[in-house]
Amino acid sequence: MTTLTRDFVDSVGDAFNANDIDTVMKHFADDATFDHAVGPEPHGLRFEGAEAIREVFGGLFEKVENVYWETLDCAIAGNKAYCEYRRTATHKDGSKEEFLSVDILTYRDGLIVHKDTYYKQRTG
Repeated sequence: MTTLTRDFVDSVGDAFNANDIDTVMKHFADDATFDHAVGPEPHGLRFEGAEAIREVFGGLFEKVENVYWETLDCAIAGNKAYCEYRRTATHKDGSKEEFLSVDILTYRDGLIVHKDTYYKQRTG
């Protein structure tokens, strides 16, 4: 069993901040689930399996010039990491986006098996 540490969890953030889908996917188990903040169900929109998760984040990286998650705080309890972020993105048309978010990452054997995302919905 892999012991979760802040450095270990930060390596996931580093992969996302590199906007490199292959590096990101090294952190996910084949049977992982990603619950997006927005969707029709109480848990949002669910993506099941590494290939579905690859498509979601690979699509994001293709749509933007860059996207960056600044870690504001991170707490670890057992096999879960609770991470607060400031997410910024520059889209290919030059528009910018910024919001606060929280990820709850559940690990098994050093890999993410569930990524549950929550974020602020900006209206103006």
